[in-house]
Amino acid sequence: MLSLNNVEVIYNKVILVLKGMSMQVPQGKIVGLLGANGAGKTTTLKAISGLLKPEDGEVTDGSIEFLGEPIHNRDPEEIVRMGIFQVMEGRRVFEHLTVEENLIAGAYTRHGRGSLSQDLEMVYTYFPRLKERYKQVAGYLSGGEQQMLAIGRALMAHPKLMLLDEPSLGLAPLLVQEIFEIVQRINKEQGTTILLVEQNANLTLQVADYAYIMESGRIVLEGTPEELKENADVREFYLGLTEVGKRKSYRDVKHYKRRKRWLS
Repeated sequence: MLSLNNVEVIYNKVILVLKGMSMQVPQGKIVGLLGANGAGKTTTLKAISGLLKPEDGEVTDGSIEFLGEPIHNRDPEEIVRMGIFQVMEGRRVFEHLTVEENLIAGAYTRHGRGSLSQDLEMVYTYFPRLKERYKQVAGYLSGGEQQMLAIGRALMAHPKLMLLDEPSLGLAPLLVQEIFEIVQRINKEQGTTILLVEQNANLTLQVADYAYIMESGRIVLEGTPEELKENADVREFYLGLTEVGKRKSYRDVKHYKRRKRWLS
């Protein structure tokens, strides 16, 4: 469904952020994109969704294709209408609108695909808390509820591909687990393809069909969750486990150095 081929992104015409980024997202799958802060994960999503220009960024080399069509030179609105919807990091909701008004705003690109009321009920089925608060102003929701609202608003657009940027950021572990389970249900029940950008490797590898690991603007490792969990470097640095499977302390993990270069 989505293909990035040797993509290079430069900000302000001088700062090279993505350096030959290549990855594939098959239709109907959940693909994880893991990496530390500054690895280039969010820039990758913005390159896909056309949101680089407002930040003086541009794709200067390579190509991004969605369903066989190049999209790296298209406007964000056109990309949304093609079926790509990005859920931004930081739970971006319209704070002055109610929950239901936020959800209705997510449906503005649709053209006769089902009734609005049916889609609202679909979202409320996945997120019952939103139904309880449908008249409440979104700015007064908790962080977890705002994250649910952001994902629900994306669902209202009937996306073919949903880009999720750090959905676990700043949320309690139990709430994160709940949201990840709902994302997995959406993928299976709605057939929505999902590209999930995360630092939480444990949860990502629980729900993803395939995953990539980024470092300094390029992919350094990829594989199925089972393959990555068996990799000693992934276990130590991303999962925080010792060679015998015991949990390492953060003090030990933060001084991690890779045993070898993963990919040339």
